[in-house]
Amino acid sequence: MKQQNRSTLTWITNIGLIAISLIALFPVIMLLISSFRPSSELMRTGISLAFDWGILNIDNYTYIFTEAAGYWKWYMNSMIISAITIILSLFFSAMVGYALAVYDFKGKNLLFTFVVFILMVPFEILMLPLFQMMMSFKLVDSYSGVILPMVVAPIAVFFFRQYALGLPAQLMDAARIDGATEYGIYFKIMLPLMTPSLGAMAILQGLGSWNNFLWPLIVLRSNDMFTLPIGLATLLTPYGNNYDVLIAGSVMTVIPIVILFIFFQRYFITGLTVGGVKG
Repeated sequence: MKQQNRSTLTWITNIGLIAISLIALFPVIMLLISSFRPSSELMRTGISLAFDWGILNIDNYTYIFTEAAGYWKWYMNSMIISAITIILSLFFSAMVGYALAVYDFKGKNLLFTFVVFILMVPFEILMLPLFQMMMSFKLVDSYSGVILPMVVAPIAVFFFRQYALGLPAQLMDAARIDGATEYGIYFKIMLPLMTPSLGAMAILQGLGSWNNFLWPLIVLRSNDMFTLPIGLATLLTPYGNNYDVLIAGSVMTVIPIVILFIFFQRYFITGLTVGGVKG
């Protein structure tokens, strides 16, 4: 009897989770279906299921791959900025978080307090001084101007610090006895142990950089430097709406994030749970 009740409860739970998943995926499904509809039909009825399904075609994607050269320039800009941001953020944020976790030095607690404080400050408050800084460095309308303020993210530093608190200190002591340098200990011993946290933060930082709209909008000026969120937003104007590129292009923007998640998903849950409970 208990086995039967447990089986019934499992079925109910699975059905509920499937229903929740379908609700969450519904906007994505609608976007995917709409990407195969002609732009004139989208202008007439909008994004809905009330249309003739016989009109679905791949013309929008054909247009993107053959004529929308500007779209691929935005795509490449986003790819470059996101890739560099992920690499630099993981490198520097992991190093800072590790140092705050395992070393004792003067001002350590004060520095960590600043990190936590910055986490509570909305980015909108920091935009003006950051923009003035980029202007003084002559980095406006460049990749560097978008990337540099995001290199050492407070949330990443906090996350890596929490994760590093759980690393075995005995390994460090043993390595020092064997004559290893502090950099050797970090890169050869401790950093490999932080792989789950690196995978989890790669997804979060990559998602944030890929979808970032506000800061690139402020820093970038020329059309050739636009990222995907800015470029797609320019397609909607009072003078005309290019839904051919907008809808199909929006579907194409999901692909890199899906690939990134598939690549790092085995580390994602482990990294979040372990890093979230160390204190």
